[in-house]
Amino acid sequence: MSATGDARPRLFVSVGTDHHPFDRLVGWVADWARANPDWDVALQHGRTAAPAAAPNLEAFAFCDHARLQDLFSGSDAVVSHGGPATITEARRTGHVPVVVPRDPAHGEHVDGHQVLFAGRLADAGLVTLVASAAALDEAVRAAAEQRRAVPAPVAGRAAAQAVPPGVHRVGQVAEALVAEARSSRRARAGRSRRR
Repeated sequence: MSATGDARPRLFVSVGTDHHPFDRLVGWVADWARANPDWDVALQHGRTAAPAAAPNLEAFAFCDHARLQDLFSGSDAVVSHGGPATITEARRTGHVPVVVPRDPAHGEHVDGHQVLFAGRLADAGLVTLVASAAALDEAVRAAAEQRRAVPAPVAGRAAAQAVPPGVHRVGQVAEALVAEARSSRRARAGRSRRR
């Protein structure tokens, strides 16, 4: 039985909203869902192509905030990209998220800020960092066990208090700098096309 009282355990995975494809994580999750038919898996795949259908896999590009909150609070485990907002939301609902940061070496982001940010949070015990498909299964199961061991309202309060405000601010600044750089590149590209 799941931590939420359902007969089947649930996994929620979010790759965020960045325009870079995240085929690596989407592929790992699709394979994991097929290998674990006793789990229900919800995958927010963003701008990455949707994976092949599976009976226990619901894949969608984006959803509204209310649905996102329901997915966080109603899941036994959460897998996330390395975005500060997604990690914060997962922790606020009592999860120690399994994090696969977007890696620029794979073309998943413009720089390595997610890798650095997630590494610091992992060092502090606030997330579980995963770097391979092989490690995903163990991390998801451990996260679900941990969630079952602590009631969600208690875990959510503790998780929200455990993340220092400075950590959130660093993540916000990094995301703002990336967005500013992206906007500057678009403006320069627009000017050069008009010439």
